[in-house]
Amino acid sequence: MAMAATMRPVAVLLLLAAAALLPGAAEARILLTLDDFGAVGDGVADDTKAFADAWNAACTAGDNVILNVPAGKTYQIWPVTLAGPCRDEIKLLISGDIVAPESPDDWGSGDRSNWLHFQRVQDLTVTGGGIIDGRGQQWWEQSLCEEKRHRHYRDKHCTPQPAPKALHFEDCHGISVRGITLQNSPQHHLTFTRSSNVEARYLRVTSPEHSVNTNGVHLVDSYNVHVMDNLLSTGDDCVSIVGNCTDVRLRALSCGPGHGISIGTLGVNNAVDYVEKIKVDTLFISNAENGVRIRTTQNGGGFARKVKFGSIVMRNVTNPIIIDQRHSDHLAGSSKTPTAEGAVQVEKINYIDITGTSASKHAVTFSCSDAAPCRRLSLKNVNLTRLGGHKASSYCHKAFGRSVGVVVPESCLSKEDFVQQVPGSMTPPGDDGDDDNEEDSDF
Repeated sequence: MAMAATMRPVAVLLLLAAAALLPGAAEARILLTLDDFGAVGDGVADDTKAFADAWNAACTAGDNVILNVPAGKTYQIWPVTLAGPCRDEIKLLISGDIVAPESPDDWGSGDRSNWLHFQRVQDLTVTGGGIIDGRGQQWWEQSLCEEKRHRHYRDKHCTPQPAPKALHFEDCHGISVRGITLQNSPQHHLTFTRSSNVEARYLRVTSPEHSVNTNGVHLVDSYNVHVMDNLLSTGDDCVSIVGNCTDVRLRALSCGPGHGISIGTLGVNNAVDYVEKIKVDTLFISNAENGVRIRTTQNGGGFARKVKFGSIVMRNVTNPIIIDQRHSDHLAGSSKTPTAEGAVQVEKINYIDITGTSASKHAVTFSCSDAAPCRRLSLKNVNLTRLGGHKASSYCHKAFGRSVGVVVPESCLSKEDFVQQVPGSMTPPGDDGDDDNEEDSDF
């Protein structure tokens, strides 16, 4: 312990010297490492307390801090909440590996909804080239068990438990996660909830195709979010957007396998959700169940609008373009039956310069709500053919809009002139309904 205490000021001095040599280094930083606080880093010992103590020291420091997870070591961390606000900005430099307990039985009886949980933190950068490994294999088996239980399968060995999210930022601001690998999460890999001014860049996010609910990046009630330059290959959505989200930019993503890019499910449990100003471009989506999807339940309220999907290449995607407003969150065995009394309004959705191959007959599916039909959909320069040279087709139900340029398969959208005659359609307050040049705008 005395040696560790001696090494701390040495490490700080070395960092200060290095900082002076870096271009643009305007101020000194403090360096802390997990090892300074007693971490072992052998992948077996419980290093949770050392991680929490190191975070608390970094959070209360008066100067900019680098908190290092050293390279060449593996730190096993149990569920932990790292809370703010902190006194100054922090850089969490993950150069080594962080792993979760392998068995769900090892997680204890506390809160299992999160693994690495950051709460009320501002001005944090997570980087360093290391790996965060959720070791979720046994969790996926339990999640499959849960799905079977809802379908009335009976298995006396089935004891499902909610799976934790791997890296979760909640009520945070000014967060940058870049240049690390997230893999094998028990549930969502990277989640932002009620957070703003955040980015996820240069990430490698992977889990097997059979893994359950392993969304790559999951956005909940967040705004001003940039997800760019990432490789996303999971068992569920590459990126999912739910709740109340606005000003979201997805760009330069490689997605697949998995379930593609998803807005929704919105309106679950009669929720009122508002999603708007979503811009998605420069994507390659391959071997995925969906390409770009908007999904709502048959009940609920709110809207999904001002969304632009552009410059996307798809290969072997089952549902390249899909709006599914007739999805039901009605559980088997429930006495309640979905009704069409309410619906999430879907409107002003633009699909521009989308090409590739569909693995199913319907390359374009607009299955919209009877209560609130889809309005002002736009297809411009879309060319989706079916694998094997067969002809693909489009399917529309209560979908209104137009097509511009070459559109393959042929558009099935109804003319917008008729939408006002459909019961339940409405123009939102402050919207004059004029979108003549909308397909060329940002949204």
